Amino acid sequence: MADHNTGNELHQSVFSGDVRKVSALIRTYDVAKKDKHGNTPLHLAVMLGHKECVHLLLAHGAPVKVKNLNGWSPLAEAISFGDRQTISILLRKLKLQSREHMETRRPDLVRALSQMGDFYMELKWDFQSWVPLVSRMLPSDICKIHKKGASIRLDTTLVDFNDMRWERGDISFLFSGNSKPSHSLIVLDNKLRVYQGVRHEETEAEIEDEVDILMSSDIVAAQMSTKQITFSRAQTGWIFRADKKEMVGKFNADFYYLNGLTLESRKRREHLSEEDLQKNKAIVESFTKGGGTHSFDESARRPSLEPPVTEPVLWEEYIQADPGKPPPLGRTLICKESSKSFKATVAMSEEFPLTVEMLLNVLEVIAPFKHFAKLREFVQMKLPPGFPVKIDSLNYDGMRT
Repeated sequence: MADHNTGNELHQSVFSGDVRKVSALIRTYDVAKKDKHGNTPLHLAVMLGHKECVHLLLAHGAPVKVKNLNGWSPLAEAISFGDRQTISILLRKLKLQSREHMETRRPDLVRALSQMGDFYMELKWDFQSWVPLVSRMLPSDICKIHKKGASIRLDTTLVDFNDMRWERGDISFLFSGNSKPSHSLIVLDNKLRVYQGVRHEETEAEIEDEVDILMSSDIVAAQMSTKQITFSRAQTGWIFRADKKEMVGKFNADFYYLNGLTLESRKRREHLSEEDLQKNKAIVESFTKGGGTHSFDESARRPSLEPPVTEPVLWEEYIQADPGKPPPLGRTLICKESSKSFKATVAMSEEFPLTVEMLLNVLEVIAPFKHFAKLREFVQMKLPPGFPVKIDSLNYDGMRT
């Protein structure tokens, strides 16, 4: 049997809270390396409450946006542990790393935009569900995209998602690839006839507000499982079956059934008090009855929780456990899982003048706007030949455990 310690010296040093050894090893070891459970050294430092190790790892570029085998990031584990300072520093570093990643990708994106032809297109989506509550949360919109050179104008009526409601308006995002990063993105409010530059950094108060919300809400991990996805040709006719082909707008399109798309979500709440649970339940109930908006009490910041009381775990016990099933290192997990299976009909046209790769390059620029995230995930799947000019009948069967 292979020695489980090989290549895990940094993990083991963090696990034992040996700050001097961590400091010596950190310069030569990959701080993003995962162990057999998918945990990075930062995961372990956070789960075990080793704050000095957390600071050391972050100072040496440990990634915050990384998940272990159970789908949890270091930030999620920090929320569970409940130390406010650790949550705050991880949140700040996550935002900084996201900005740095975008700026690294920026030259390639601007180059790709400049090289592709200019175009105008409309993306229309209208998601529906038979569940009344869910129907009110699913967006419908016609998004208009104008592309010229390295610049993009995007018009949308979906402004934001707050208090479990989509906010409507008439908003345009102007991205200028040739401008310096701090001036490249401008938002127009076409109704109020005003504009503003998009800030790249939140204020101190905004960060602390976000920490309050994280500490008083469920920890949610959701991922779209595309491993089992299959596409089969849609058929028409009762007796003489034939592959379904129709015009979508002015483009010939082949229709496919999409099967096996599953949204898996997990919610953790071991960090929440009974009072938190009652407040959150009241907000959801008020929303389903069409009640008014709610906000968190910002008059006082949430204090840190008492550290979790756990049985000591040896490194050998941890590293020899089955992958993804380590002994508990932090607060006792309270987790609810759900799985939803989606089915859809997709119309693909090889006549459409834009490729999926081109659309991804455009969406990469506007990816910070959260209502494009799921659309982008879908487009990245292994689609049949052509461009997805229409997606219909997105329904699901819910399963809960």
